[in-house]
Amino acid sequence: MSDDRANADSRPAPQYGEYATPEEQRARIQQPDATFALDTGQAVEAPVEEAAPAAPSKPVVPVLAAPTRGRVTDRIITYALLGYGLFSTITAIPTMTDYSTFASNLFSVMGVDATLSDPAAGNGWALAAAIFLGLGWLATATLSWANLRAGRYSWWIPLVGGIVFNFITGILIIIPIMNDPSVLDALMATAG
Repeated sequence: MSDDRANADSRPAPQYGEYATPEEQRARIQQPDATFALDTGQAVEAPVEEAAPAAPSKPVVPVLAAPTRGRVTDRIITYALLGYGLFSTITAIPTMTDYSTFASNLFSVMGVDATLSDPAAGNGWALAAAIFLGLGWLATATLSWANLRAGRYSWWIPLVGGIVFNFITGILIIIPIMNDPSVLDALMATAG
């Protein structure tokens, strides 16, 4: 027995409420014990639940982070390239509609003394080139705007679109010139 007392004294002192009786615990908790109430025949009161806070009247919209400097620069470059492409497309389409004038201007710039055998033969190709160039700009602009809305870098899309669609348009414009034998002879005479 003396060992038990020695161990009891060597134990650390209990923390606050560690060895409280059930009655002391209930008094501190401020809730009735259902088991005690059932044993004594008392009615058990349901604990009063606090009402949840009311939902805000306006839906909470998450605040988007301000665009970084790189994203703003990307937008500016993308819009500038699209603007340049639109200007280029708008000025090129009327030039292509009058193919004989276009071909004679091209020959004078190249320094070739030639005329088309059948100027009307190039009108269909020029119309196809003009439509292709206009639709190419629309496709490039749509893809660029979709990429910008998704938050991805987009400056390269108008650049690549301009190169690809202008290259194909140039091929469509040159086909009637390269198929005209008198123009080919004039080109060979100038080159050789």
